[in-house]
Order: sequence, then structure tokens, then C-alpha cells
Amino acid sequence: MLFAALAGLATAPALSQDDVLPLTEPVALNPASSETEDLGELSYRGGVIIEPGEYKLGGISGLEWHEDRLYAVVDDGRWLTITPDEIQGRLVDVLSVSGGPLLDLKGKKLKRKNASDAEAITLAPNGGWLVAFERDHRIWRYPSIDGPATQGPVAVDPATLGMTENGGMETLASYEGGALICAEQARPGTNNCLRIDIEGSAPFELAAPPSLAEHGSVPTDATCTLNGTCYVLFRSYRPDYGNRAAILELSPRNETKLLAEFAPPLTVDNFEGIAVRQHFGKTFLYLASDNNFSNRQRNLLMKFEVRGAEAAPPPVPTGPVEETKPVTEYETTDIVLVTTLGDITVRLETERAPISAANFLRYVDEDRFDGTVFYRAMRTEWDPQPNGLIQGGTQWDPKRVLPGIVHEPTNETGLSHTRGALSMAMGEPGTANGDFSIMLQDQTGLDAKPESDDPVWKHGYAVFGYVIEGMAVVESIHAQQVDPDAGQGWMKGQMLAEPVVITDVRRLESAPD
Repeated sequence: MLFAALAGLATAPALSQDDVLPLTEPVALNPASSETEDLGELSYRGGVIIEPGEYKLGGISGLEWHEDRLYAVVDDGRWLTITPDEIQGRLVDVLSVSGGPLLDLKGKKLKRKNASDAEAITLAPNGGWLVAFERDHRIWRYPSIDGPATQGPVAVDPATLGMTENGGMETLASYEGGALICAEQARPGTNNCLRIDIEGSAPFELAAPPSLAEHGSVPTDATCTLNGTCYVLFRSYRPDYGNRAAILELSPRNETKLLAEFAPPLTVDNFEGIAVRQHFGKTFLYLASDNNFSNRQRNLLMKFEVRGAEAAPPPVPTGPVEETKPVTEYETTDIVLVTTLGDITVRLETERAPISAANFLRYVDEDRFDGTVFYRAMRTEWDPQPNGLIQGGTQWDPKRVLPGIVHEPTNETGLSHTRGALSMAMGEPGTANGDFSIMLQDQTGLDAKPESDDPVWKHGYAVFGYVIEGMAVVESIHAQQVDPDAGQGWMKGQMLAEPVVITDVRRLESAPD
């Protein structure tokens, strides 16, 4: 299946190329008025012109944010990383540029334009990279961007999206549970984009903004948040009008919203790269232009904040929190997790989430949790702090793990991922077994969203209990040091350097052995 191939990556990138220190100069959104900051739904957060220099920087055709830098591909068969310098959230300079050749399946440099025309890059949800090429239309997997490609997930049929030799997959963006692909064309009545998920692929038409359509506007890159909201960059060029561009917000259901349009006298060039970064509860977009290795065009790197996309204030908690024991209206069972940092008491929802709670109690009664660990601390920068979740359990230990259980979505149980909630960890519905998470604060985005077309978010994760005592211990586990190099994909940097041992888990009425 195409989706399985797109997701089947496991190794995070390990770069080893020398850095280049580029020359830059600041650029205003409006050269005629440096005070101009707002553009549609965006606010300008700084930008620079990057000089090509001896490194001959140029040809940027795709962009992706990962960890602390931007990753890009070049249409002559190279990859780049760009490390921005930011002060108080504003892009003021570029600290370094690193790069190297994209390699083929045998580890050799790509040759000839047909083989090396890289146009888009995205980080797959579980690690590694996907790179889209046109002319020889294909997507290749790279476990590490500076290593050889592995067998590509698919050789894309040009007829699928009406692609031409030099109008292929300009956009490739992934998110949890799926991916978005768009061709460099926008002909009325013709499908030019494709959503891919575990249920298959669905082509659709993504029209250019009307004001740009008459100038031949086409998609040139896209980027997506984890929940499948994507931002698509459109670009047009006519000799008598010059460059123009626009950014569309595309919902998981493919509903569109125009965020901004770029036209003279604003700073605009041959924009071909867009990357999203969610930081401190806000959403930022980076734009990069392709100078086509010509002195008539520029390498622009610009940063924008999406106004109105800030994290919403957390809802009032509906589950129990620290040291509270609300009136019980449903059947529950209390258990205690004894850890090396203290005890955590949990109330399991045996009536409202009977399958998940019974599964957890079987692990408890058969001592399958005793000697396991809390091994992960996922941290977010949203207020209130600390925020995120901790995760522990059997980690697929064959001596401990039991078969997966039927999924119980929150829209059916009436439970929610609020502070202190216990939630089953899983890859997809029906695979949850002996691993679980505890929420530090409200994480209601993990609840089921029946209206979503994305299977992961449609079913959400299964809540089956709440911490009623010991949230201070949960926070202490969350605060333990992590190993920045451990973990894969989205979990990289979230693994505890010294996991916290769960010495005993028992029903509360039971005395310790």
C-alpha cells in the first residue's frame, strides 16, 4: 500500500557535512515601508537575502523544519540545511548552511537532469526523509538525508495528477497518518493534488487563488502540521507582471482559506519552499525562493507568524486532578503505580471504558507492569507548564505483552484527554496493548474527531482513567533528563536518559507483597 511505504521509515538523519557561513542582508516585507508587518492573516517576523557565494547556493525547491533548522532540496540533486539566527522570535541572519549530494539506490551521486531534479522534501512521521523528483517522476526514501536512497515507495504515474515532464510533484508534505502531494499545475476541472492515508489515496482539485489564476499560478510547495492542516504555496510569473505568490490553508477535509498574497511592491521572488514550525503555542511559516542560479533572482528566506493559529486556551478540566476525588457516578477501580520517584494513584473507568480498563487490570493482576519503566517525556511549550505527557509500560516485551484490544474512542466513552488522564498508546486503532500515557495538562487534541477524514484523528486515542493522587510524581518523571539522540522520528529527544522504574502496580485495596 502506498501509505505504508510512505510511512515505513525508521532512522533519523545524521549529518556529517561541513558548514558554510553565508553572507546575508536583511530584507523588509515592503521595501518602501519597513514598518509594514501585516499581510492578510500573516505577520512578518523578519527575513534575509542569502548571497550564493562560492558555495553557489541556489535552486531551493522544497523546505522542511526539523529540530533546530530548515532542510531543503535543490533541483540539481543536492540537499541543504539552513540554520537560522533568531532574536526574540525574529529571523535576523543565517548561522550556517550545510549540504551535500543526494545519492541514488547504490549510494552514487545523481546524474543528468532527469534523475536529479529534486523538487520537494518532507520528514516522514516515524523518521527518515521522503524526496520527490520530477521529470523522472518518483518519490525516494532516505533513512538519512546524507546517505543512499532506499527503494522508493512509488513511481508516480504522471497521468494521476496531470503531470508534465517539467511540471511534476512540486509539493510533498507529511503529517501523522497521511501525506499531501500536488503537481505543478492548476488547470480548471483537473485534479492536481492527492491525499494519502491508511485508507488509500484520494485525488482532488486545488484551485489557485482567483487573483493569481490568470497569471498561471501553480502549487510549488506545501507543509503540514501533525493534525493534517496544510499550508500550500502558490507561485506565478509573467514577464509583464513579475513574480506573485499566495499561501492557502488547507484543512484536513481539503477546505481552503486564503492566508496571504504577495505582489509588488512587496518583497516577492520565485518562492518554491514553505515550512511550518509550531513553537511556544504559535504557528510560524518560513518561505524560501529559488534563484535558478541566476543573478536576476534572489535567495530569500522569510519568516511569518500565522495570526489566529495560536494554541487555544485549554478547556476547563473534566477529569480528576491532583488530590481530588470527585463523586463517582460510574463504576471505577483504583490502582496504585509504585515508582522509584513515588506513588501515583489512578482511578480506572471500568464502566465507561470497560475494554481498556479491563486490559490494564489484567496487566496489573498478572504483575506484567512490575519492573517496567516510564521511558518517554514528551514536552510542549504551551502554557500552563509543565506540559506534555509521560509514557510507560511493556514496550513490546514478548514476555509481558498481550494481544491488542478493541479501540474505545472518547466520543463513545465520554472521557477526555484532560490533566491526569491515562490514555492507551498505540500505532493505530486495535493495536493498543501494554503501553500507556499520562497527560500533564489538557491535551484534548488527542480526543476522537468523528468529522475528520484522517483515520488517526477520527478515532483519536482511548482514555480509560485519571490520576487522583500523585500528579507531583508525574511532573517529577516528566522533568527527568532526556537523551537528545535517543528515539526515532517524532519521538527523537523524548526518551528519558535514565527511565523511571515502575516497581509495583496493584489494586489499591491490595497490600504490597
